[in-house]
Amino acid sequence: MNLVGLIFGSSIGRKILMAASGLVLVGFAAGHLVGNLQIFAQPDKINGYAHFLQSLGPALWLIRLFLLACVAVHVWAAVALVLENRAARGPEVYGVSKWLNAILASRYMKHTGVVVLAFLVYHLAHFTVGVAQAGTFKAALPEYVMKGEFHLFGLPIVAKGQAVHDVYSMVFLGFANPVVSLFYIVAVALLSLHLLHGVDSMFQTVGLRNHRWSCALLRVVALFCLAYFLGNLAIPGAILTGIVKPEAGTAAAKKIAAVSVSSSSVAQR
Repeated sequence: MNLVGLIFGSSIGRKILMAASGLVLVGFAAGHLVGNLQIFAQPDKINGYAHFLQSLGPALWLIRLFLLACVAVHVWAAVALVLENRAARGPEVYGVSKWLNAILASRYMKHTGVVVLAFLVYHLAHFTVGVAQAGTFKAALPEYVMKGEFHLFGLPIVAKGQAVHDVYSMVFLGFANPVVSLFYIVAVALLSLHLLHGVDSMFQTVGLRNHRWSCALLRVVALFCLAYFLGNLAIPGAILTGIVKPEAGTAAAKKIAAVSVSSSSVAQR
C-alpha cells in the first residue's frame, strides 16, 4: 500500500489527517479573530486590512480553496472515524458510568461539528459572499475613503485617500441585527466547545500528551478556548448593546441614525 493509501485507508492515517487539518483551521480561526478585533480601532484599520486581503487576488482564492479543502478533509475524516468506531463497537451498549466519565465537549463533538459547519456556511454567505444580507442592507454600502495610510509589518499597504470596501460598516450593521448576533454568539460558543476536545485530542494524536502533563495541557487548551470565545463574544456584544458605536460619518453611523429617527417617528404617531 502506498503512502497516500495508507494515510487515507487506515484509522491512524485518518486521525493524523483530522489532526493536521484541525491544526490549520485552528490557526485560521485565531488569525481571523485577531483581524476582526480591529473593529474596535479606527475604520482605517479593518478596512485597510480587508483591502490588503482582497488585493491578494488569485493568491487569496488559493488560500480559500486550501482552507475549504482542510474543512472537507476534516469532515470526511471525522465521519469515517465515527462510522469505523460504530462498526467496531457493534451492538454493545455502554454503561451510564462510562458516558458520564467523558467531558461534555467530547460527548457532543458530532453535534457541535454539524452546527459549526452550518455556521461557517452562513458566515461566508453573510460577510464574504453577501447573499445573506438582504435583511440587513437595503442597498450596497458605499466605498470608504482612507483617512490615513494603512501599514502592515511596517510596510505601507493602502494609501491615504484611497477608496476601499467599507468592511467596518458591514460588520457594524451586520451585528446590529439581534438575530444575527445571537446566532453568532451561540455558534461561536459551540465552536469553542468543539475546539476544547478537538485541540486536546490533536495533541494526543501526535503523541504530545501523556499522563504527566495531560491535566496541565487540558487547562491550557481550555484557557485558549475561553479566550477565543470571549474575543468573539466581545464584537457582537459591544455592538448590540451599544457599548461601542460606529465612528461618526461612516455608513454604519448614518444607517443607524436613520433607523433611530425612523423608529422615533413611528413611536410618536
